[in-house]
Amino acid sequence: MRALPSDLPDGPVLVPCCGTFPELAALTARLPGREIVGVDLSAGMAARARKRAAGNSLVRVVEGDASELEPASAAAIVSVFGLQQLPEPDTALGSWAAALRPGGLLSVVYWPHSTEPGGPFTVLSDVLRERVPAGDRSWEERLVPALKDAVLERDEPLSFPMVHPDADTFFTAHTRSGPMRPLASMRGEGFIAALREEFLRRAPEGEWRHRPFARHIVARAAERA
Repeated sequence: MRALPSDLPDGPVLVPCCGTFPELAALTARLPGREIVGVDLSAGMAARARKRAAGNSLVRVVEGDASELEPASAAAIVSVFGLQQLPEPDTALGSWAAALRPGGLLSVVYWPHSTEPGGPFTVLSDVLRERVPAGDRSWEERLVPALKDAVLERDEPLSFPMVHPDADTFFTAHTRSGPMRPLASMRGEGFIAALREEFLRRAPEGEWRHRPFARHIVARAAERA
């Protein structure tokens, strides 16, 4: 949360694609007294997010479309690994930028097309491509242009070490609550079971360490003249 300054304009901090709201503790610590609103289309995720936020009167969770936010409604918008799950990520990013009040800040982290030269993501991608054609990733080139009137402050790779107890734990997290959850819901248990079998066949045994790269985009809404 280093990209969030304390001198934000009035208004709430919106967290589109909040999922179970894992960033909530960091946000409340960084911005005490600030209203924080999570948005997620999944009823199950929203319910878990509300459970995490229980007892905090400054936190709300809204079940709805996170790709379209009300214009000029937020002091800041924070999204952590939700952007790439939306149908039109570049259009969504434009909506998020437009939702900022003057001087407001947008901080978005997502997994780009290329995250690492090896490791769990690469193995899973290789297995998946044998069964599902690669999607159109041209939207990544349209992200910065989608910011329009916002001022780009940062566009950089972020990399931190990740550790998984074993390959099966990684696969389960990735398909139940991670980026592949929509595909798992669409294709069903049989497809995921076959995918898991082949992934585990290719994966190393025991603990798995890797350091994938994410992309971090930070932009600020222009102040009114």
